[in-house]
Amino acid sequence: MLPPVCGASTGKIAEHPRTGANVIESLRGGGRPLIENVCAREVLDSRGNPTVAVAVATSFGAVEEALVPSGASTGAHEAVELRDGDKKRYGGKGVRKAVAAVNDVLGPALEGLDATAQRELDDKLVELDGSPNKANSGANAILGISLATARSAATSVGLPFYRYLGGPSAGTLPVPMMNVINGGKHAEGALQFQECMIVPVGAPTFAEAVRYGSETFHALGKLLHDRGLPTLVGDEGGYAPPLESLERALELLIEAIRTAGYEPGSDIALALDAAATEFYQDGSYYPATPERAFSGADMVDFYERICASFPMISIEDGCAEDDWKTWRALTERLGDRVQLVGDDLFVTNTQRLARGISEGVANAILIKVNQIGTLSETLDAIDMAHKAAYRCVISHRSGETGDTTIADLAVATGAGQIKTGSLSRSDRVEKYNRLMAIELELGVAARYPGRSAFRHVGTTAGSVSAAAQEPEAVGL
Repeated sequence: MLPPVCGASTGKIAEHPRTGANVIESLRGGGRPLIENVCAREVLDSRGNPTVAVAVATSFGAVEEALVPSGASTGAHEAVELRDGDKKRYGGKGVRKAVAAVNDVLGPALEGLDATAQRELDDKLVELDGSPNKANSGANAILGISLATARSAATSVGLPFYRYLGGPSAGTLPVPMMNVINGGKHAEGALQFQECMIVPVGAPTFAEAVRYGSETFHALGKLLHDRGLPTLVGDEGGYAPPLESLERALELLIEAIRTAGYEPGSDIALALDAAATEFYQDGSYYPATPERAFSGADMVDFYERICASFPMISIEDGCAEDDWKTWRALTERLGDRVQLVGDDLFVTNTQRLARGISEGVANAILIKVNQIGTLSETLDAIDMAHKAAYRCVISHRSGETGDTTIADLAVATGAGQIKTGSLSRSDRVEKYNRLMAIELELGVAARYPGRSAFRHVGTTAGSVSAAAQEPEAVGL
């Protein structure tokens, strides 16, 4: 069923038909699809918290809705997510203010404008907000309009979203980085590191990559069960066992990969999201216990030992978001052999990314549409990264919905990599299903890049050393 579109001032609800005949007839008549109506509503995300859904209707009879994600581990430099703050309602997490901003201010200002003029529309939304970080209207309000308008424009002209954004050459499927062990703020276990991921670099197609991941995920679940460990899952669908160290988590992944019949490194590599800002305080890191402090140099040494011991292909947020000194040291030490991804470091922001490029910090960027708040600014960050030979990883948030926009975005931009959680929970799996559908639709034009999607990682990377069997040799 299509989402209703309501008039901001009257509250009137009307259903807008969306059929191929309507689109074709409108195109024959010439002209551009104009925005007729914008309507926001409050819905729930995968954690049961409120989020914003925005529907946009065009003069071509198209209606599309976008649901905005939300993060738990958020960078200090992200665009502002507007919440109500009323503790008597949803614990203060309601989004009625953001919904009102759409229905009463932003939406009416866009009515009658060309739905395909994405840059013009996004610039107008930023101008209407009037703050440097979208704090007045809320990035959740602005992003909902931005994405819903783009999706409605695509439907108006009869194109799938990835083709509308990416043009006729869009055909590269992303390599998935699958978060099968959740820690940090995404789970209740003892593991400080936020995500331990498997990366099916040796799969021949995206569909086969999903199979590799699913079989390994279930093998891991059985291993945990057989050892008397819980198999409850965290926010992103991965297991959240109470593990004493990162090394133990990685050892379990190696065992699960082999149990599933694959070779660690060549078939399935490993990736890590440390989310180091979460255990950084007063200039020191506390990745193991609150009593044991690590300096920046200690952390760089630690990651080097981890990479020597396990088939690690990518490390995300290995340093705190404003610890540029340690980021430079880490990049100098490992940047020529491991992908180093800035998430909280860059927050999909071209100003912070430009500094990173200038200073030689990291070699990849995580792309989260709600960190910056508009589709145009997101595409700007991707373009800047590509021009500087930085890899891009399109990413979900821990608070997700069934919205599959990021799947199309990954194909449209040729990013080559995606993070969208584990192989459970429909809010994660729907993105995989959408990407498999796109691959099927593309047919022989579809390309799965495998290992070549990762910077500075050759075919010899990924051996498992003897140290992988000796946790104490690594340092935590």
